[in-house]
Amino acid sequence: MAEPVPAARLAQLHDVSPTYLAKQLQALARAGLVDSVQGKPGGYVLTRSPAAITLLDVVEVIDGPDPAFVCTEIRQRGPLATPAESCTAPCPIARAMATAESARRAALSSVSIADLAEQVEISSGEGTLNGVGTWLGADNA
Repeated sequence: MAEPVPAARLAQLHDVSPTYLAKQLQALARAGLVDSVQGKPGGYVLTRSPAAITLLDVVEVIDGPDPAFVCTEIRQRGPLATPAESCTAPCPIARAMATAESARRAALSSVSIADLAEQVEISSGEGTLNGVGTWLGADNA
């Protein structure tokens, strides 16, 4: 198991509000993606291997599982409203948005945390993750 990383240290690394990050980490803990470790060496650790956690897992915890688009049946409103009984299939906008949502979910579920880490090494240079790990473990917070 990896060493726990304090939320404040992660917030400093990513230059985000500690309060904001703590809220997100608590949500990830409630969802079972990370564990909160108490005490002096406390912080957060992944509950599964990075290869077993997808980007979709994380996005659904942070943003919720609902689709981005919710149809409100605008075709049934206004002076030229279509009667509800005539609306037996989703409208073209709802169909297009459902297709986009499916593609979004498929793309997010095909990327794991391990994949992201590999891409960090490729895009930021070999040894980047080791440097981050060293920095997170250093006592200069």
